[in-house]
Amino acid sequence: MPAPPDISARDLLAFYAETGVDCALSDEPVNRLSDKAAADEQTPAKPPLFRNANPAPSRPAAKPEPAPDLAIASARELAPQAKSLDELRALLEKFDGCALKSTATRLVFADGNPQAKFMIVGEAPGRDEDIEGLPFVGASGKLLDLILAAVGFDRSKVYIANIIPWRPPGNRDPSPQETQICLPFIRRQIELVDPDVLVCLGKPSSQAVLELKDGIMKTRGKWHDYDTGTRKIRAMATFHPAYLLRQPIYKRLAWQDFRAVRKALSQTNAN
Repeated sequence: MPAPPDISARDLLAFYAETGVDCALSDEPVNRLSDKAAADEQTPAKPPLFRNANPAPSRPAAKPEPAPDLAIASARELAPQAKSLDELRALLEKFDGCALKSTATRLVFADGNPQAKFMIVGEAPGRDEDIEGLPFVGASGKLLDLILAAVGFDRSKVYIANIIPWRPPGNRDPSPQETQICLPFIRRQIELVDPDVLVCLGKPSSQAVLELKDGIMKTRGKWHDYDTGTRKIRAMATFHPAYLLRQPIYKRLAWQDFRAVRKALSQTNAN
């Protein structure tokens, strides 16, 4: 049997980060597979010698989550009631139909200029976004900023949001049910911003918002119409920055897509 490969501490930390392990439970490592650890888990904990005279108040019991169908129906009913972005944010703060809210640190609503004529929609927040409460602030966000700068944009000229406003645990992909629950809110967000050009980053975003069936390789760089019910917005799908970090060879295609967006916005402003 061949000897296992040497794994450096850097590789191990990278593996932990990739699988969503981003905090320690104690200062000392614990071997959960040892006989002692198994015996400790089976031994009931001893009561404290002295009881706290003023114990911390216990957390209220979590509200039971509604069935997915009911949560989707509730989201579809609530989202159109928002008459402004502030009202929509307040609705999301109170909405308990998505289980991701209970595991995320905070709501990640949007960033950029609400008056912008260019809107970008991604999929879901990651660890850095969950900490700061803003979309695209980690490595993917830095790359997005560079792409925008290459075609003459910055965040003061763009409005940025995600389909899912709460971080999925461990940065996993949102489930189809979670996407459907949150979809009415991002659709209302697009309606309220009312951009001239909409760009969806990555396959999940383009399939959910633009209802495209093919993968991003086939759909990127092509113009589509996004119908808000009152007008049609020019929309395009392109690569998610996280994908470009893994496959930098496709950065040139993303650059072409954003150049086409810049051209479309220039023509709109000229008219």
